[in-house]
Amino acid sequence: MLLRERILPFLKTRKGKISIVLLILFIWYGFSLPSRLFLDPSSTVLEDVQGSLLGARIAADGQWRFPADEKVPDKFAKAIILYEDRHFYQHPGFNPVSLWRALKLDIRRHKIVSGGSTLSMQVIRLSRKGKARTVYQKIIELILATRLELRYSKKEILALYASHAPFGSNVVGLDAAAWRYFGRSPDKLSWAEAATLAILPNAPSLIYPGKHQELLKRKRDKLLDELCTTGAIDAQTCSLSKLEPLPDKPHALPDEASQLLDRAAAYKGQKGKRMLSTLDGALQLRVKAIVEKHHKLLQANEIHNAAVLVLDVETGKTLAYVGNTEAEPGTDKGNDVDVIMAPRSSGSILKPFLYAGMLTDGQILSSTLIPDIPMQFGNYAPQNFSETYDGAVPAKRALARSLNVPAVKLLQQYHIERFHDLLQQIGLNTITRTADNYGLTLILGGAEVRLWDLAGAYASMARTLNRYNKEGRYCKNDFHPAWYLASDSSLFKKPDEISGSSFFDAASLWITFEAMVEVNRPDEDAAWKEYLSSGKIAWKTGTSFGFRDGWAIGLNAHYVVAVWTGNSSGEGRPGLVGVQTAAPILFEVFGQLPAVPWFKKPESEMVRTDICKESGCKAGEYCEKESAWIQKSGMRSLPCPYHRLLHLDAEGKYRVNTDCEELNRIRNVPWFVLPPSMEVYYKKKHASYQTIPPLKPGCNGNSGIHSLELIYPKSGSKIYVPIELDGQLGRTVFEAAHRKAGTIIYWHLDENYIGMTTGFHQMAIAPSEGMHTITLVDENGETVSEEFEIIGKGKK
Repeated sequence: MLLRERILPFLKTRKGKISIVLLILFIWYGFSLPSRLFLDPSSTVLEDVQGSLLGARIAADGQWRFPADEKVPDKFAKAIILYEDRHFYQHPGFNPVSLWRALKLDIRRHKIVSGGSTLSMQVIRLSRKGKARTVYQKIIELILATRLELRYSKKEILALYASHAPFGSNVVGLDAAAWRYFGRSPDKLSWAEAATLAILPNAPSLIYPGKHQELLKRKRDKLLDELCTTGAIDAQTCSLSKLEPLPDKPHALPDEASQLLDRAAAYKGQKGKRMLSTLDGALQLRVKAIVEKHHKLLQANEIHNAAVLVLDVETGKTLAYVGNTEAEPGTDKGNDVDVIMAPRSSGSILKPFLYAGMLTDGQILSSTLIPDIPMQFGNYAPQNFSETYDGAVPAKRALARSLNVPAVKLLQQYHIERFHDLLQQIGLNTITRTADNYGLTLILGGAEVRLWDLAGAYASMARTLNRYNKEGRYCKNDFHPAWYLASDSSLFKKPDEISGSSFFDAASLWITFEAMVEVNRPDEDAAWKEYLSSGKIAWKTGTSFGFRDGWAIGLNAHYVVAVWTGNSSGEGRPGLVGVQTAAPILFEVFGQLPAVPWFKKPESEMVRTDICKESGCKAGEYCEKESAWIQKSGMRSLPCPYHRLLHLDAEGKYRVNTDCEELNRIRNVPWFVLPPSMEVYYKKKHASYQTIPPLKPGCNGNSGIHSLELIYPKSGSKIYVPIELDGQLGRTVFEAAHRKAGTIIYWHLDENYIGMTTGFHQMAIAPSEGMHTITLVDENGETVSEEFEIIGKGKK
């Protein structure tokens, strides 16, 4: 009723029609300004933790246009306002006086000479993409400028202009212009440089660095005089500023973290954004310089690539990220590859995880003797890098020396499936095949890992130990990946999930790191001691099969440094060994880091107990004891199996028993007795080792102590033998050990005598396919017999 009687009649009147028009105009005015003024693609920009530029990638439209910055440096702000819009802070978006002056000048010259546009109007014009400079378009710009002033503050409008103004060539925005023309960030520009950039947007197609230098200098100097007149700068600053040279040609932008920039651009839609990283810019430059120095040395051996990652232990954030070496002009050696994220064969770099796992499980102590003898596991025969054997070696020395055979023996004891699961849980995400697929080679390079995951796992181990020492508790959240964007910090501040244990206990971690400190430094790096100013460093190297990958990783309580060297192509090179190629880089990088205290010993997770002095095992009944700190779980380890009570004659010359010696003449003597296969190698390197006395002639039995042992094959072995070109099975080398040098051993295959050996007990045999029995008899009648199976490979 109200609509028909009052409103509709009113709308038909002149005033009503005017009201409708005004309402429509008001609505148009309210919605006339787009929600986003600028939709242009931006350059991808990466900054260090202080906001300094590390690198950038050109925008999709071929322009150097950095993402909009809300901050406008004071020098540029004063220069641009004085040059373009002196009454910027007073007008509502347009300046009537300037417009009238421009109109009169344009009429007098019969062409557009001056537009009289304010900075607000220029922002609108820039957003509308070069509409024709007509009176009609000027009116539209004026109206939209007033709307702009209602939505944005003066500070925001100035920032919009600075971020989108053209500066000549393909340079857009103050940030890009400052870097392209002066090689520095806008906040570090001098007055002369700020004045130069304030002039360029006024006529970017006519005046840009490298051309029209005299005109550019006149305009710059005139603006400097005006800045002096207004009191923005003093006369001396003005005079000195005029002496500064103009930019000659555009500078190349910094490219200090190329691979990380590309990685970040592809991460969660970050392309075209400004990203604040966690990198320490100064450290990044120093680490990059170290990599390039060693790159030049490595190239002599056709090793073209290297990568270094530095992490902060407490947070896991990345402090330096050098994903590859710099490319030589005119060459393509895979330098664009981000090797930090490339899966590569692990070599021996996983051994500390196994060592720490076995300590945590209580299966070994740090000094437990581990067999180091030739071994065969099916068709797999691991060898030490030196191709020599110690017979037996303490677990901590096996780790420090990176011995392969003891590591495989420990993995067999720990179980492949369990270790495989452990590696996946602590973040080695590229171990994706089944445990059976990797087999025992898992510990020696059969798996591929990434430097990124590896460094994150080592940092997590150090973080776990630090946390326990600080708070006396464990948190499985301490194991998390490294990170490199400041925006990701919240992802690694998860609520604590406190538990009674972690993947490794604190004592086992401390013992592991102590063992890693003992690794021998690279021989050719005579200056490595200088790097110890950084304090103790736990470190480990690795070399993959075929000399394709050299690894080195080190840590202390605050930092992890991870290094890879090799060729992106996977080409192996003689001498590409972790300790020779990667370790020198590791120590030089540590030399750039502050000295820090070593890890605190977690005594609440340790106990002091007796161990055997010679075997390093938990003390048994017959060994010479010494006191040592061990992890609590170590109390579950087995007592020493190598010490026996020998029954000797009065002179100690022979082993005896009551069959051949009177009871009152028998001496009971504790003795360190290794199995023959271990003893034959152990005694060569341990002059103090005493072999057991022989059994006295006439005595029966040997009290369970054997002198003869078959090293290969062990009982139940399946031996895969290739078929030779003549169609016959190849030969297999069988090996035995005897405590007494020079003893003759007689060999029998399936009850058929095949030969004898003395001194060095090896026999090359070519049994047929199927099950067989090998029998050895020494000259004293001691016998060993084992069954094995021959499986031919390649036979059609």
